[in-house]
Amino acid sequence: MKNAFRSGILSLLVSATAFAQPVAPPKPDAKAATDVPVKVVVLFSSGVGYFEHIGSVTGDATTELRFKTHQINDILKSLVLQDTSGRVASVVYPSQDPLSKTLKSFQVDLSNNPALAELLNQLRGAKVRISVGADKLTGTILGLEKKPKAVEKGQIEIWQLNLLTDAGIRPMALDEVTRIELEEAQLQEELNKALSAIAQSRDQDKKPVTIKFLGQAERAVRIGYVVETPVWKTSYRLLMPAKPQDPAALQGWAIVENQTDNDWSEVQLSLVSGRPISFIQELYQPLYIPRPVVYPELFASLKPQSYEAGMEAGKRPARAELRDGEEAAGVKVADAPNNRAVMGRARLAGAAPAAPASTREKMLQGIDTNIDITGSVASVASASKIGELFQYTVANVSLPRQRSSMLPIITDPIEVEKVSIYNQSVLPKNPLTGARIKNTTTKHLLQGPVTVLEGSSYAGDARIDNVPPGQQRLLSYGIDLQMLINASKNKQDSLIESGKIVKGVLNIQRRHVFTQEYVAENKDTRNKTLIVEHPFRQGWKLIEPEKAVETTENLYRFSVPVPAEKSASLTVKEQIVQGESIAILPADWSTLDLFAKNGEISKKVRDALGKAAALKQTMTEAQRQIDQLRNQINQLTQDENRIRENIKAVPARSAQQTRLLEELDEQDKQIKGLYDRQKAGQKNLDSARKELEDYLKDLTLEE
Repeated sequence: MKNAFRSGILSLLVSATAFAQPVAPPKPDAKAATDVPVKVVVLFSSGVGYFEHIGSVTGDATTELRFKTHQINDILKSLVLQDTSGRVASVVYPSQDPLSKTLKSFQVDLSNNPALAELLNQLRGAKVRISVGADKLTGTILGLEKKPKAVEKGQIEIWQLNLLTDAGIRPMALDEVTRIELEEAQLQEELNKALSAIAQSRDQDKKPVTIKFLGQAERAVRIGYVVETPVWKTSYRLLMPAKPQDPAALQGWAIVENQTDNDWSEVQLSLVSGRPISFIQELYQPLYIPRPVVYPELFASLKPQSYEAGMEAGKRPARAELRDGEEAAGVKVADAPNNRAVMGRARLAGAAPAAPASTREKMLQGIDTNIDITGSVASVASASKIGELFQYTVANVSLPRQRSSMLPIITDPIEVEKVSIYNQSVLPKNPLTGARIKNTTTKHLLQGPVTVLEGSSYAGDARIDNVPPGQQRLLSYGIDLQMLINASKNKQDSLIESGKIVKGVLNIQRRHVFTQEYVAENKDTRNKTLIVEHPFRQGWKLIEPEKAVETTENLYRFSVPVPAEKSASLTVKEQIVQGESIAILPADWSTLDLFAKNGEISKKVRDALGKAAALKQTMTEAQRQIDQLRNQINQLTQDENRIRENIKAVPARSAQQTRLLEELDEQDKQIKGLYDRQKAGQKNLDSARKELEDYLKDLTLEE
């Protein structure tokens, strides 16, 4: 049964293919397309690249460029064209409608991957030829419905096809149908087109963009556009001097990838260290705006509607003149200005065949053991500044498509000072081995990894941030085990600088002083320079030392010379002055008394605080007495309640009752006396409070 059902689907698809009438491809132009090669490539560190094709055409001509589907939006957004003595007639490219929109345009809707029963339901009214076993029927599809069918363990639902034939309505189980053929050629073609649209939607091959130029004679044309490209990167090698008097050298390489579908043949390559804003906008795929559905009012004329009124390319980077270059394996570049002759015909890919052992021995004789990273590699790039951007330009670069290359862009001496860098939050006991470099190359150093070499040895890896010409940066590439740091000694002191009273409020200026001591012990036999990074705290003022060598947003940097096999120390002292306001009336008397005895506050302010403290102490004592009397009254009241309960429990007019009544009377007298004393205490408290309030009401005392 299942095999028959599958056979029916297969037969339907085979039949659709048999009746299909494929659309003939467009006729090619009589004149072949002219090749306009890429000659200028500008790669940005923001992940886009500008490509310019330069060539010549004769008369009316066309050229074709091929792009990946996802690049078409960038092409439509950025394409610029120039015909030096003619004009651009048109730019033609394959259109792309959303697949769902395309499928819904056919008589047979395959957008939701319908099952055979759902597909036949769409074909209601279509004339078909159906094979059921050996029987063949011709008729019109009336519809499909589900019917129960008895099976061995109950029943199931199956689809039943109702076919209108000359003999009447013929129901048949759909799983018994082995073949379905459409008699209407137009409907069969619509089904075939829908299937073709689905197949083409999976096609992610290149899309041709055809540009037509109109003119006479031979002339130059230029085509420019921006597309997404891999970010070009930089990596550096820093050769530290083996001796203090020796120069340091920096070698920088640009890493570029040609991920386009065009070979670069002697192009001018510009590498720009900038971040122009770039985005993708959907321009290739047709967009349709949803429109509201308006229903006419029944039994009324349609009212006319009124609508309110609804609510313009760029410069190419400057190019250096193209220069002749030397060819290498896969990559071809020209010598940049001031290149050393030792570069010769350096190969950027591949290697020379191995020499015989005897020849190698002769070659190695007399060679210095320290590698010279600058002797055989010279920069092939010229550097320039373009507004806020910086670019390296390399002329005559040849790089096959889908290949990558390393191009030397910096081979210059550089100013370097070897230092040890300490930051307590990085390592608490040891500094890092590092260097302070000054960009003396006149070129912009883009951020990237740095491999540090000392003599012929690998010393470590570092990272460097963007460094414009003339600026300095620190970099670290190892742990300095020859120096120990003790940063455990620190303290914070607080003292009052001044105080004044303004309308009963004491305003205090308090100075906080933080002191941190760093002690460095140099176990090496060489003198060292220690750079200490100390946290920068907003609002705190540096007192000692007077100023730092450098100050960043988050830290100070101090330079400390540490002699060989000796120790050195650095004391960093910071302070901050903060104000504090204390309302005198609600303040505790001991707090006021403490400030009244502080010698940093003027005498008249201290005297005023002393008087206020005395009154506050009187108030405190009066309140203490009132609270004590209140507690005694509560205790006596509890005893009275106990006595009254006992009186109820003893016989009337008994001796025990008489004694309890006498105790109750005595309790009443004591409570009355306590209430009188409490009233007197409250009077004293109110009097002291009023005196203090009157005293503080308009009290203002400056220093």
